[in-house]
Amino acid sequence: MLPWVITGTMVVAGAAGLLWYSPPPAFPVVQGILFAAAFIVGQRVLIQYHARGMGIAFNLTDIPLVIALFYLPPFWVVATKCFAALLFYAWRYIREDIGVLKPLFNTGLVTAGTTVTVLYVDYLGLGAASDPRTWFVLISAIVITGIVTTVFISAMLYALSGWKSVVKAWIGFVLTLIGPVLGACVGVMFLVLLDASIWTGVLIAAVVAAFIYLARSYAVLRRQRQVLRELNEFTQLVVDSVHTKRLIDAMLGRLRDILSAETATVWVPAAGRYPQIRLTSSLDDQGLTDLDPVPDGLQQEVMDSGRGVLLNPRNGTRAQREALEAAGLRGAMLVPLRSGDEVYGCLSVADRIGGEISHFVPVDLQLLETIAANVGIAVQNERLLDQLRYDAYHDPLTRLPSRRRSLEALQEALSITVPGEVVAVLMFDVDALHEINDALGHEAGDTALAEFARRLKAHAPAASFIGRIDSDEFILQTRLASTDAAVETARRLRTELQGPFEVGGVAVSLSAAVGVVTHPDFAADADELLKRADGATRQAKHAADGVQLYHSGLESESLRRIGLAADLRRALDRRKLEVHFQPKVRLDRDLGEPGAVIGAEALVRWPHPTFGLVAPEEFIPIAASTGQLGQLTEIVLDEALRRSAEWARADGPLPMAVNLSPRTLADAGFPDAVAALLERHGVPPERLTFEITEDDVVSAEPRLTPALDRLHAMGVRLSVDDFGTGYSSLAYLRRLPVQEIKIDLRFVQGMATDADDRAIVEAVLGLARHFAIEVVAEGIEAHRTVEELRELECEAGQGYYFSRPLPPDRFAAWLENLG
Repeated sequence: MLPWVITGTMVVAGAAGLLWYSPPPAFPVVQGILFAAAFIVGQRVLIQYHARGMGIAFNLTDIPLVIALFYLPPFWVVATKCFAALLFYAWRYIREDIGVLKPLFNTGLVTAGTTVTVLYVDYLGLGAASDPRTWFVLISAIVITGIVTTVFISAMLYALSGWKSVVKAWIGFVLTLIGPVLGACVGVMFLVLLDASIWTGVLIAAVVAAFIYLARSYAVLRRQRQVLRELNEFTQLVVDSVHTKRLIDAMLGRLRDILSAETATVWVPAAGRYPQIRLTSSLDDQGLTDLDPVPDGLQQEVMDSGRGVLLNPRNGTRAQREALEAAGLRGAMLVPLRSGDEVYGCLSVADRIGGEISHFVPVDLQLLETIAANVGIAVQNERLLDQLRYDAYHDPLTRLPSRRRSLEALQEALSITVPGEVVAVLMFDVDALHEINDALGHEAGDTALAEFARRLKAHAPAASFIGRIDSDEFILQTRLASTDAAVETARRLRTELQGPFEVGGVAVSLSAAVGVVTHPDFAADADELLKRADGATRQAKHAADGVQLYHSGLESESLRRIGLAADLRRALDRRKLEVHFQPKVRLDRDLGEPGAVIGAEALVRWPHPTFGLVAPEEFIPIAASTGQLGQLTEIVLDEALRRSAEWARADGPLPMAVNLSPRTLADAGFPDAVAALLERHGVPPERLTFEITEDDVVSAEPRLTPALDRLHAMGVRLSVDDFGTGYSSLAYLRRLPVQEIKIDLRFVQGMATDADDRAIVEAVLGLARHFAIEVVAEGIEAHRTVEELRELECEAGQGYYFSRPLPPDRFAAWLENLG
C-alpha cells in the first residue's frame, strides 16, 4: 500500500506544478517535439561504472533539461518532460514485464523532480546564456533534481527493503553526482553555442549521435562481457564444488546472487533407492533449508515439458499465475536440469530482489537456462548424480547420515510404536577435539572423528541408526527394552569407544560424554529429543562416569549455567572472586625441619550472592567456554604473587603455585604477561610454579611446548598435577621442563590401607628420583599417611591434615601461629 501512496504523492506534485503555471497561450510545437525526442533519447542512453563495489548508472536527460529550462516556459518544461517519460515507460511496459507500479512510479518521479527544478529556476531567474550566474543556476537546478528524486526513491526503498537500502541510495547519489553535474555542464556549453548561432545545433546533433552510438555499443559489449564472466565464474565454481562435495551449496548461493533472486531451489525427485533432493538457498538464511517456495506442480510441469518457464503477472498461463499467487510469490523462473537427453530435476529462482517494482525478464530466463546447462554438464553421469543425492544427506568425512537425514530417521522411528520398547537416543560429544586440532592440526582431528565413527559403528547394537549432527557430535538411535537399558548401553559404548590410537606417531586418547533421552518418556518429537539429548550431553561432561540421563531438572541447570556465565563476567570485572591458599609442607626429615611450610597453592573461590559458594569445577569450564579464562587466570596469578611478596620470609617471597589450563598456556602472549606480573610484585621467577594436570600435558604437549620452554627459560617451575591417572607414555617427563609432580590424592589417601595404591606411590617416587624431579603428595588427611610417606622418603605433602584452603587473612594468621 505504501509504495502506491508514494507514487500517488509524486504524481499529484507534478500535476500541481502544471496547474500552478497553467499553459501559456502559445504552443511551441517544434520545440516541444524536439525536446520530447531529446528527453527520450537521453533516457535511453545509460552511462555505467563501478565504484566501491557498487554498480552505478545515470542517463543523459540532464543535457536537454538544461537547454529546455532556458528556452521553454515553465509549464512546457514540466509538460514536455512528463510526456516524454510517459512515452518511454509506456513503451517499456508494453515490451517488458515490469508491472504497472514501476513505470507509474518512474513517471511520477520525473514529473515531481522536474516541477521542483522549474520552481527553483523560476524563483532565482535566468540571465543571458553567457552569464556565469545563469550557468550556476542551471547546474545547481540539476543537483536539486537529483536530491528530490533521491528523497522519493529513498521513501520507496524504505517501504520495500528497510533502512539499509536507503543508506545505499544516498551513497549512490553522492557517488554519481559527478555524472549529472558533468551533464549539466555539457548542457550549458551547448546552450552557449546555440545562443551564439542556431546552426551550431547541427554540430551538436552530430556529436550527440556519435556519442550515443559509441555508448550503446559499449553498453552491449560490457553486458556481454559481464554475462560471460559470470558464466565462467559459475562454471569454475561448479567444477571446484564437485571435488569438495559442496556442489549444491555453492551452486544455489551463487545462482541467487547472479539473478538477484530472493530464493534459489534445486529439486531432484526420488529415484529408486535414492531419496529426493529439495534444497533452497534464501536471502534470509545463511545455510540451505528444505523449504521450497515454488509449487511442486509447476516444477513437475517444467520437468514433463522439458522447457523453461518465466512466470510473473504478465507471463505464463492463467493456471500458472494463479498457482504462483497462491504460493505468495511475485515471480519465478523454472528450467529443467538435464543429463544428456534425460531431464532429472528442476532449477528455479523466485522473487526478484527489489519488491513489487522489480521482476524477472526474458533475458534472465536465457541466463538461467545457460547456467542450468552448465550444471547439467557437471552432473551428466549417473555416478555423479548418485553422489549428489548421497552428499545431500551424509557427512563427507565419516560418511554417516547428516543432521538433516538423522532428524528424518528419528521422526520415522517415533512414528512406529512397539509395545514394551522405547526409542533411545544417545548423543556422543567427542572430548578434546579442539585440543587435538590445535596441537596436531585439523587433519589429525578429522582422523580422530573418523576413528570414533568407526568404533561407534563397530560396537553399536544391531539395527541402530548412527549419524553425525555436528562437528564433534554423533547420535545413536535404537530400540531398547527400557530407559535403564538405554543408560547401561551408553555406559558400555563409552567404555568400548575410549582408549588411545596413534596419529602421526602421537598417541591420542578418545573419549566422549554421552547424553541419553528416550521416547515416549521424555520427548514427543525428533526436535525435542535432540534438544534434550544435547542438554543431557552437556551435563554428562561433569558426570563421574561421563553418562547423563535426561531429567526435567536439567532444564533449570541449563538456565543456571547461562545465568552464571553472565554473573561471572560481572564478578571478574568487579574483582569479586576470592583466592584462598593451602600450604605445602616438608615431609622428609633429611631435607630439613619436618612440617615446615615450603610454599602454598593459590585456589580460586567464588562466593555467589544468590547460589552461595560456586565450585571451581562448575565455573572454570564456564569461563573457558565464554572466553573469560584468561582474565580469571590473570586475577588469580596477580593475587598469588602479591601475597607471595607480602608473606616473604628470610629466604625471599613465599613460593606460590597456580593451576593453569592448556588453553591459557597456548596463548603466545601469556609468558610476557607472567614476566610483567613477576616484575610488578618483585617475585623471583623460581618462586612461581604452574600446575597443569597430567592428561592436559600429554594431550596438548606439542602445542604447549613453546610456552613451557619460554617460562622455563625465565626460571618459572612446572608441576604435573594428578600424576598417575593418565593413559599415555611417561616419556614427556624427559621431553618437557618438569621440576615437580603431584601424586593424585586417590592413591595417597588409599596407600595406608591398599597395597596397590602404596605400590603406585612408591613407583612414582622411584620414577621421580630417576628423573631428578621433586614430588608432592596431595590429599593427606591422616597422620598414618604422613608416616607412610616419610618411610618412602617423599619430600613434600599437601592436604587437610595440615590445613584446608584458607582466605588470605586466616592463612597469614596460620603462618604466624606456625612460626
